[in-house]
Amino acid sequence: MTKERTLATSRILPFSPNEIYGAFASADLLSTWWGPEGFSNTFEIFEFTVGGRWKFVMHGPDGKSYLNESRFEELEPEAKVVIRHDCPPYFRLTIRLRPTSNGTHLTWEQVFDDAETAQAVKQLVGAANEQNIDRLTRVLSESC
Repeated sequence: MTKERTLATSRILPFSPNEIYGAFASADLLSTWWGPEGFSNTFEIFEFTVGGRWKFVMHGPDGKSYLNESRFEELEPEAKVVIRHDCPPYFRLTIRLRPTSNGTHLTWEQVFDDAETAQAVKQLVGAANEQNIDRLTRVLSESC
């Protein structure tokens, strides 16, 4: 039952697939927008290649730090980024980019390894994912 394990959202963003993909491919850019509002990042390892590692610490507004370890499973320029989160909570995040007449249709699909975890974090993660996309939009608005 994948549905119970999946949190998803989508949005039309006023940027090209190339601009959005570039915001993932650039460690400098990604570190400025990744995560919910109020969070910042310190990247330790960023290997933007298929199979590449991504290890970083998210610093929360509450002063706490959260270690994250992931790897890039699929990378299709201007089309798709698949990230496997290799520490709790375990999930696979698939971002798809499809050009539209007024920008890009972005889909953000997070599939957790188990339904219990997905349900436990649903409220928090759902809002955090929306904030993440808001931050991406702001960063691209400022840099484009």
